[in-house]
Amino acid sequence: MRLASRGPDDRLGWELRCLEEVRRGNRRAFAEIYAAYAPSLHAQVLLPRLGSPAAAEDALAETFRAALEHAGAFRPQGGGLFAWLARIAMNKAADLHRERARTGKALASFEALIAPLQGGDPGEQADRGLDRQRLRLAIEEVLAGLSSRYRSAIELRILQDLARPECAQRLGIGMGNFDVLLLRALRAFRAGWVARHGAGGEEP
Repeated sequence: MRLASRGPDDRLGWELRCLEEVRRGNRRAFAEIYAAYAPSLHAQVLLPRLGSPAAAEDALAETFRAALEHAGAFRPQGGGLFAWLARIAMNKAADLHRERARTGKALASFEALIAPLQGGDPGEQADRGLDRQRLRLAIEEVLAGLSSRYRSAIELRILQDLARPECAQRLGIGMGNFDVLLLRALRAFRAGWVARHGAGGEEP
């Protein structure tokens, strides 16, 4: 009998049996739950909140990862399995929004730092050119002290100005994971900059 054709009691029984199998390590049971509820979670819960299919897919993966880790926490008194998964998904969407906000702040701080390196009047005085050269060298020095992963995230997203999906693709990760990576990279850059040059500007 298909899940859609089951009554509430039959569905709850199926959910409890699947979860019990999941707790025993049965991957097929987990795949059944995923197939039954992932499309609705993506379309009804995550995509409307995040607006981006790629971000919604990342949040969906995080939702099921968390559900797998905490399968023993499900209690049918709080509603069916879909309601439980939906609550996890909403939390993951909120987490992603917060990460975006923090990344945006860190990006603004970094972009303000490198602004003198971008564009500029060719007729500027020589000492301004020297200032830009010193700033470039200082930035390169801090970047060189970061891990290759952090350095790549900053170079792709900011210095090369590539779109987030392309950056994520080049690094072989999901876009949500790229956002987290970039935020951590910018914080590491900030820490390295402060260690060498003092705390100038707003904390990312």
